[in-house]
Amino acid sequence: MNENILLTMKNVHKRFPGVYALNNVDFELHEGEVHALLGENGAGKSTLIKILGGIYKADEGDIYINGKKTEINNVFNAQENGIAIIHQELVLVPHMTVAENIYLGREPVKGKFVDKEKMNTETAELLKAYNMNFTPETLIADLTIAQQQMVEIVKAVSSNAKILVMDEPTSSISDKEVNFLFGIIKTLTAKKAGIIYISHKMSELWEICDRVTVLRDGHLVGTKIVNDISKDELISMMVGRRLEQYYTRDFHSDGEVILRTEHLCDDGMVKDVSFELHKGEILGFAGLIGAGRSETMQCIFGLRKKYTGAVNLHGEDVHFTSATGAVKKGLALVPEDRKMEGLYHTQSVKYNATIEVLKQFIKGIFFNKKTETGIADKYVSMMNTKTPTLDQPVGHLSGGNQQKVMIGRWLATNPSVLILDEPTRGVDVGAKAEIYSIMNYLAKQGLSIIMISSELPEIINMSDRVYVMANGTIRGCLSHTDVTQEAVMKLAAE
Repeated sequence: MNENILLTMKNVHKRFPGVYALNNVDFELHEGEVHALLGENGAGKSTLIKILGGIYKADEGDIYINGKKTEINNVFNAQENGIAIIHQELVLVPHMTVAENIYLGREPVKGKFVDKEKMNTETAELLKAYNMNFTPETLIADLTIAQQQMVEIVKAVSSNAKILVMDEPTSSISDKEVNFLFGIIKTLTAKKAGIIYISHKMSELWEICDRVTVLRDGHLVGTKIVNDISKDELISMMVGRRLEQYYTRDFHSDGEVILRTEHLCDDGMVKDVSFELHKGEILGFAGLIGAGRSETMQCIFGLRKKYTGAVNLHGEDVHFTSATGAVKKGLALVPEDRKMEGLYHTQSVKYNATIEVLKQFIKGIFFNKKTETGIADKYVSMMNTKTPTLDQPVGHLSGGNQQKVMIGRWLATNPSVLILDEPTRGVDVGAKAEIYSIMNYLAKQGLSIIMISSELPEIINMSDRVYVMANGTIRGCLSHTDVTQEAVMKLAAE
């Protein structure tokens, strides 16, 4: 092997009940390289990475690090071999401090005790070096998702790993933080570290990556030099076909007003929000991280109990103090963080798909299993969710299929207003196209949809109108004929 090859994974196989997750897959990473790993959700990317990280054991295949055959039987083996993984779903401990999370499992000690002073001092130096504006003693639970993502990155960098895996590292951080991350990546590769980069934001590949390997249905499709391949060719490799119409949308003229807010304020992130949602409309909410978009929807949905201002739904003034009340009146909210706020990962697809409509199949002590299965099957089929059976634990599905289960769960409540917070975060191009098609279909059926998204192409191509927020207020409203990236950013950055 060439001396500049950091990692070789050869003839890797992995099977789960009902699923052949990896079938004879090869992968190679060079020193100083950023190597993109692409594929639709369920293609096998996460399984391959979990084998490298010691979470799964391959059924067959070999791993070589610096040309030496290596056994990786657990997470500690991976760390000992200089491998660090930044997972898409954050694995920080919420009620521990930043310093405690960064040094978890490798705490400096003084005698028999953890040397907290040294740990905090070293963490402070790391945070300063990477321009983080919080302290080592800050609890993870008090940080935003974007800040938590940056802690994960600093944690991986601090371990002096030579092989870093970044799984959707920019999915929840701002453009400024993305630029900062890319700066870290360039520093690491200059020191001959190799980075495996997983992202569904394909524009990033040409900015930061050297080569790209594509998986599909557990098989290796091929490896290409990034500058030698087009976006359309990559999509074709990923999905096995060309996505001629990525965004599916029939734009809608104004119907009756279904939902209206006036001067909504929660004395926190939401400072003054007034907007209208029409019947059968897809209404986009754009803005930078911290603009107050999610918090606005949480107020409406009853997840933030103290707020002022007016909310009018179907001509009736409402003030929900719980999600239960909101659901009864026809609201549904698919949250941004499906791991922490949505799914029950150890429970089945069926359980997760029907948890919001228990009354439809449980009457007192009577349980109608046939009805439960029928509901789950209907929305799994509607969302084209890929699962071996309805009894599969939802945590075993890919991220995109988990998101489909979440959306289907809320559609089962038969809402008149569906709020989607980052509906395609961490979702591949094929699944995105499917979700867009379903959104378009639902809007044509008269469902009113609010979509919060940090992906401007998604906002621009899917919204009838777009409200732009900044600092807790509405800065402007753009029709689909007027919305451009420049127009949105001009309002968002005011």
